[in-house]
Amino acid sequence: MNKTILLVEDNPDDVKLTLRAFKRNNMLNPIIVARDGVEALDFLLARGAYAERASKSLPTLIILDLKLPRLDGLGVLKAIRDDEQTRLIPVVVMTSSKEEQDLIQSYSLGANSYVRKPVNFAEFLEAVRVLGIYWMMTNQPPPERNAT
Repeated sequence: MNKTILLVEDNPDDVKLTLRAFKRNNMLNPIIVARDGVEALDFLLARGAYAERASKSLPTLIILDLKLPRLDGLGVLKAIRDDEQTRLIPVVVMTSSKEEQDLIQSYSLGANSYVRKPVNFAEFLEAVRVLGIYWMMTNQPPPERNAT
């Protein structure tokens, strides 16, 4: 099984840091980057520019920022959990938000984990390493459900 990660992040620096952290930690899983909430849902639900991927498998993990253009992370999370095809995919909210309400809402909407982005590069690398090891190697994902 190809364990793909969907990274939903609009900040190009954070995208670069996350990709570098995965590479530095020898996590070679394919990573798809969606730069806003609408693009993330288009990818997951195989619509718009991603309509051709209707029969392709879904990601094993979604890493989701909250502060996104067009549709914020909480809206994306709600849509993921409301859809039969995507509701079981583990979602890790990874955000710089320190708002307690974001934490509460993320878990209320079905996030599997909530991680605050460390500002320090070494701490960021470690956070991504631990996240990757747990979710991609240790955690047992739900059975794959291809779109029909």
